[in-house]
Amino acid sequence: MKTLSTALLTALLVAAPFAQAQFSVNVGAINVNPGNTASHIDQNTALGLVADSDTQLGVTFDYQYSEHITFELIAATPFSHTVNGAGGLQGAEIAKIKHLPPTLLAQYHFFAADAKFRPFVGAGLNYTVFFDEEATQALRTTLGTDDVKVDLDNSFGVALQVGFNYDLNEKWGLHGMISKMDINTDATVYANGTKALTSDVELDPVVAMFGVKYKF
Repeated sequence: MKTLSTALLTALLVAAPFAQAQFSVNVGAINVNPGNTASHIDQNTALGLVADSDTQLGVTFDYQYSEHITFELIAATPFSHTVNGAGGLQGAEIAKIKHLPPTLLAQYHFFAADAKFRPFVGAGLNYTVFFDEEATQALRTTLGTDDVKVDLDNSFGVALQVGFNYDLNEKWGLHGMISKMDINTDATVYANGTKALTSDVELDPVVAMFGVKYKF
């Protein structure tokens, strides 16, 4: 009997967080706005790269572990950016890239669980996958060949976040957040199979989202 009681108590302790947990999904517009600092090409301070911003459909999944602690996974449809020249390359389109930046954060929510308005802060990790890198015709012309390949390494970094949730009723609400993500990648340009240019590209974007929340 003692063994059975111990087993039941252990099972209850393990299941307790899940019993009070709540799942929700947030859907809305999400914008990735890279930093304005130009990344130097081949350590040449006169030549640089910058990327423009893009807005896509954002989807985030929340797992409310306790009254104040929530884990959030940020996802979205692929972001597309045009990489432009800076400095001596001002105005030149260098490449077009796509990426997905899934991010997992732990959030601390203020106020009581039944409060309509609940601000939060969060911190976590970001992993950015780059794909479909494509050299522009301007870059091909500059390098004097059509055999040009652009390659960006995937990135791993930290993310910080502030935001809020506002309940409209028991199931629906509003969700807004702003995150600062550490996204740095090594970019390499190959011409005729030979390395032609390299750059440590520091995107470090501000990511903002506003949408609706649905609680399950």
